[in-house]
Amino acid sequence: MTAIKHALQRDIFTPNDERLLSIVNVCKAGKKKRNCFLCATVTTERPVQVNVVKVKKSDKGDFYKRQTAWTLRDLAVVDAKDAVKENPEFDLHFDKVYKWVASSTVEKNTFISCIWKLNQRYLRKKIDFINVSSQLLEESVPSGENQSVAGGDEEAVDEYQELNAREEQDIEIMMEGCEYAISNAEAFAEKLSRELQVLDGANIQSIMASEKQVNILMKLLDEALKEVDQIELKLSSYEEMLQSVKEQMDQISESNHLIHLSNTNNVKLLSEIEFLVNHMDLAKGHIKALQEGDLTSSRGIEACTNAADALLQCMNVALRPGHDMLHAVKQQQQRFSDLREQFARRLASHISAIKVLQGHDQSSTLAQHSVELTLPNHHPFHRDLLRYAKLMEWLKNTDYGKYEGLTKNYMDYLSRLYEREIKDFFEVAKIKMTGTTREGKKFATLPRKESAVKQETESLHGSSGKLTGSTSSLNKLSVQSSGNRRSQSSSLLDMGNMSASDLDVADRTKFDKIFEQVLSELEPLCLAEQDFISKFFKLQQHQSISGTTMNEAEEMDGGTLSRSYASGVPQTISSEKDMIRQMMTKIFRCIEPELNNLIALGDKIDSFNSLYMLVKMSHHVWTAQNVDPASFLSTTLGNVLVTVKRNFDKCISNQMKQMDEVKISKKSKVGILPFVAEFEEFAALAESIFKNAERRGDLDKAYIKLIRAVFVSVEKVANESQKTPRDVVMMENFHHIFATLSRLKISCLEAEKKEAKQKYTDHLQSYVIYSLGQPLEKLNHFFEGVEARVAQGIREEEVSYQLAFNKQELRKVIKEYPGKEVKKGLDNLYKKVDKHLCEEENLLQVVWHSMQDEFIRQYKHFEGLIARCYPGSGITMEFTIQDILDYCSSIAQSH
Repeated sequence: MTAIKHALQRDIFTPNDERLLSIVNVCKAGKKKRNCFLCATVTTERPVQVNVVKVKKSDKGDFYKRQTAWTLRDLAVVDAKDAVKENPEFDLHFDKVYKWVASSTVEKNTFISCIWKLNQRYLRKKIDFINVSSQLLEESVPSGENQSVAGGDEEAVDEYQELNAREEQDIEIMMEGCEYAISNAEAFAEKLSRELQVLDGANIQSIMASEKQVNILMKLLDEALKEVDQIELKLSSYEEMLQSVKEQMDQISESNHLIHLSNTNNVKLLSEIEFLVNHMDLAKGHIKALQEGDLTSSRGIEACTNAADALLQCMNVALRPGHDMLHAVKQQQQRFSDLREQFARRLASHISAIKVLQGHDQSSTLAQHSVELTLPNHHPFHRDLLRYAKLMEWLKNTDYGKYEGLTKNYMDYLSRLYEREIKDFFEVAKIKMTGTTREGKKFATLPRKESAVKQETESLHGSSGKLTGSTSSLNKLSVQSSGNRRSQSSSLLDMGNMSASDLDVADRTKFDKIFEQVLSELEPLCLAEQDFISKFFKLQQHQSISGTTMNEAEEMDGGTLSRSYASGVPQTISSEKDMIRQMMTKIFRCIEPELNNLIALGDKIDSFNSLYMLVKMSHHVWTAQNVDPASFLSTTLGNVLVTVKRNFDKCISNQMKQMDEVKISKKSKVGILPFVAEFEEFAALAESIFKNAERRGDLDKAYIKLIRAVFVSVEKVANESQKTPRDVVMMENFHHIFATLSRLKISCLEAEKKEAKQKYTDHLQSYVIYSLGQPLEKLNHFFEGVEARVAQGIREEEVSYQLAFNKQELRKVIKEYPGKEVKKGLDNLYKKVDKHLCEEENLLQVVWHSMQDEFIRQYKHFEGLIARCYPGSGITMEFTIQDILDYCSSIAQSH
């Protein structure tokens, strides 16, 4: 095996700069046995690469060739099959599993051991060695001839060094001195051995000659050891002396440390005492102010405020760890608590007394303000209490229970005071609106029966009776002419009902001024109270707003407010601004119901008052929202605005309903329908009220609904009319609508204005054509027959040969309509048109002029037919166009 190894090294691996470390003779398992060699090699160049090479004998000769090579890095598993029994089989797992059978177990074990050593030395790669004895995996233990060789070769690889230039030169000189150094290496080696022996003998003789010098050197060494022993003795004595000094220095150092520690503790103790004295000592002047300070004078209030702030600082001082265990600190804290409790109780009692006193003062002025439509001024009351604002803030931070009690008492007391004032204020407003006294009697200018006055007063205050509004009376009215409506107005007033057309504009203006004054009085009152609450109770107005509704706030009383704050921290109310709003709702809880009652009263007096209220309320809501969109005033006015808007919508709906339910008289002509006149009144009033108003969009929507309802109702009445022709009803009313829209110039109704004009023009033309067919009835029928023959295909010049339409028949018909007869027919037509048309709209001359033009057009049409169908006959009408003009002019002048 050694000879094969040397041959493989020489022939295969040396040319490839590789060194063969181990070899095993194998054949593949399970097949026809064909021997080959597995070789473990390393490269001679750095970095070292370890390979497993398969070598087999060539078929053509006795030399070996390299067949396959794997790098050791690709080896994953080495399976020796059995770690106890001798088994020549083993597997190597590269890219696939290779199964081998070694020629002997020793060779297999030697090769596996070499693989393990190469992995440990060069790769340190985790290769799994399965079923391999642990003895084979010990690098330092040789196991056979090949393993020794492998170990020697590995050391040679590590110890191998390249010869330098000088060593190469010496070897060459030595080899040149011997002629057979190359030809006979054994003789050359024997010569070198003899020369080495000669050199060793010379070295031994030289050592023996220097024995005397060695003895002298040994003697000197003995003397030096003695000197060393003496020095060690001295050093030991010095060390003992130094140990004593060290102990003394340690004692001094410990003493100094204790002194320093004592001084440090004294400094810290002094610092703690100074801290407590400086931060927990309240001046005697402050104590006196808290116990006996004057809370009525400005100087006394300032002294109490300073003392309260000083007390709060002493109580809120941040004590260091352990301070709260000191008896003096506990005693001082208890003293501070007693002072706080005593002063808080005195402050709360004093402020409560001020509110009661101020309430008596306010009550004395109620009689004065009840006569006028003004609310009492609370500014002096607020000014007196604002002096205690800082003390209220102190009370809020130190004793929230008493602060909360004062808040509840303030809300309860002020709610009763404001309720009296506001109810009296609204009572005066209602009296001024209705003109009644509180006992229900009218002023001297409007005498009424006592029972009727009492009934009206009860209805104004929400009883079961109702004032009939301006539009509700139309439910019982039939369509009348203007004269009839004027005659009925007095009777309606005697019945206690007021028609919208007869309602004095001055009354609406008075209502508008009163309603504006009510809102103008309420707005500064609420804003002043809200500002006072914020300043006095130290509540911020500019924080995020929670989702608390007005109903929840209205139901909230002082007890609920108390439960909302646990341990002085708000729980239910998410911000102080909500607390302000809820306090305002509690204090002014009567404003919204009173406003709604006043609005209901105004709506009962005249439903058109809802227009005034919508504009005024919208403006005040817009103003309040610009100041604070979530304030009590903004929210309350917004809720009331919803009611006003509903009343406005109800007013529009009622008018539309009354239009739908209107009935016409069968004995009199229709004329201008009442709802058309009322639409004109409504539009004129609305335009004067909504000029530059914020809620113009609501009015435009109402316009669209009303005008469409008017159009539908006019057509309905025209279809049902028996006394007046349908075209006359449509013509007059749509002319009135067109004139109204043209005068008011309502931009959103431009399309309706054009439509009204078109309907008026169409029905005027229809009425004229229908009416003119009667004065020349036989002539019309004759020429209608002529036109029918022409339409059937008879030539115009041949019509005169028809028996029924010859020249004699034409002359006979024309003779029936001389100028005198035509004038008489036109006169009768004028009288009939005059009977159909109403006086208010003044369309008689317009219609008559249109009839004149239409008559002339018909005359020219008849003349044209005579010229075409009866040419050269010389037949002409017995009157001319000038005669027609003269007839029409004289008839118009005579009437």
